[in-house]
Amino acid sequence: MTKRDFYEVLGLPRDATPEGVKKAYRQAALKFHPDRNPGDKAAEEKFKEAAEAYSVLIDQEKRAVYDRYGHDGLRHEGFGGFAGFDPSTFEDFEDILGNFFGFSFGDLFGGREQSRRRRGQRGRDLALELELSLEEAAAGLEKEITVSRAEVCPDCRGSGLQPGTHKTTCSACQGRGQLRYQQGFFTVARTCTKCGGAGEIVTSPCAACRGEGRSRRKRTLTVKVPAGVDDGSRLRLAGEGEAGDAGHSSGDLYIIVRLRKHEVFERQGDDLHRQVDLSFPRAALGGRVEVGTLDGSEVLKVPPGTQTGDVLRLKGHGIRGLSSGRKGDLHIHFRVLTPTDLSKEQKALLRQLAESAGEDPDAIETSPAQKGRSRVH
Repeated sequence: MTKRDFYEVLGLPRDATPEGVKKAYRQAALKFHPDRNPGDKAAEEKFKEAAEAYSVLIDQEKRAVYDRYGHDGLRHEGFGGFAGFDPSTFEDFEDILGNFFGFSFGDLFGGREQSRRRRGQRGRDLALELELSLEEAAAGLEKEITVSRAEVCPDCRGSGLQPGTHKTTCSACQGRGQLRYQQGFFTVARTCTKCGGAGEIVTSPCAACRGEGRSRRKRTLTVKVPAGVDDGSRLRLAGEGEAGDAGHSSGDLYIIVRLRKHEVFERQGDDLHRQVDLSFPRAALGGRVEVGTLDGSEVLKVPPGTQTGDVLRLKGHGIRGLSSGRKGDLHIHFRVLTPTDLSKEQKALLRQLAESAGEDPDAIETSPAQKGRSRVH
């Protein structure tokens, strides 16, 4: 049977990058894998075909030979078929399918005979959100939190065994942690379902943790929050995550800071922004106003003729930077309030003001955008 072109098998152009080869192979492997197509011989052949194409196109030397001489070139160079397949090709890409089907590629092609028993693992990392006010984030503080986590069982000390008992070798896999099956060209190694890959069976599990070696407990921890943390800041508490398997370290606990929305201030980096309303006379005449800051208050001098949108900056009245140690600034955004519910006397005074400025309050005023434009009839 004539072999198909490897580029055609994976649906690739001849100038495909290694990343493109990996992606195309992953798609083909997921589509045609025997576990997804039980009893489908055609799918099984396509799966093998895709694996062979990948093993050649991902290898720079083999690909160069194939591009120049085709399948005959591979046979002459000793690369023909799966007899010349190097399982180490997949070692760097064993996560291409992410153990989706429960086996490793080295075992799939019979390239590694080492035991695949389930290795002990480090404990899982945990994450908790900690809500703070802007004032708390700016000043820093110590906060108590409660975390529920898996800890080493004090009764069995993590072994999962009832004190005085021992584990027995798994009878299904004979202690190897794997079961092997022959599928055509392939020897497929899968994790033993009886022992979970451990190779051993706990016949007398610890009553306290039911053989898990860990039990869930609630702990109260004190978190030191440094001044200057922002929304989304992550604090790491090393070793405060879940306990690992026997002999392995615990995971870490990550505290993710969330800032509550402030009624007055808006934070942008280390700077703060706030709005200050001015009466019409104060904005026109200028004067002094007392403005609240995050840590007190300041008296500001408002320039005469201040407009809505004008900004005044108070240096050093922002947040102290977490890394820089320098304080940001406070930006005051002014908004001029138009007076409402005027008395007759106040209206008369405003009319006098307008007339003294050469304005007729009763005339139709042309907006600046319309001045200079001629009307078209």
